[in-house]
Amino acid sequence: MTVKKLITVPDEALRKKSQDIQKIGREEKKLIQNLFETMYHHKGIGLAAIQIGIPKRIIVLDVMQKDDQRKPLCFINPVIKNLSNEKSKYEEGCLSIPNTFIEIERPKTCLIEYIDIDGKKKNMNCDNLLSTCIQHEINHLDGKLIIDFLSKLKKDLIIKKLSKTRQNTDRIVV
Repeated sequence: MTVKKLITVPDEALRKKSQDIQKIGREEKKLIQNLFETMYHHKGIGLAAIQIGIPKRIIVLDVMQKDDQRKPLCFINPVIKNLSNEKSKYEEGCLSIPNTFIEIERPKTCLIEYIDIDGKKKNMNCDNLLSTCIQHEINHLDGKLIIDFLSKLKKDLIIKKLSKTRQNTDRIVV
């Protein structure tokens, strides 16, 4: 397994719509392992393949956050089939938008259809943090980011700040 480099804002690759997986072969299984390795390395709870520059409809999640209680989940070609009217709010961060947290209201529960790593079609009811996380990652597959929930002004300020930080990678902060 390999920790991959994360793509960050303002990289336009994050705006690409990811393509469906037609067959789950050795390459896809290796990609899934690399996604988990990268997600755990960066202490995330979710990661979409597009965040490492691969526009395939694969996401990995683990909302447990503790090494001894990991519950890794993989979703291939996930589709949201139903969203609840009841809402919940979480302060969301994103590995592709460093040091940025935005309170976002999303449906509290969702029903998703997906293919598992063995190629079996499944459905899963998700609630609370898992629901929020799956919606966040599916947004990535569709080229949508958490900053898209903000006003244009706030969004532009975050992108400008991240662009400057990215350009000054040799700086030392003491």
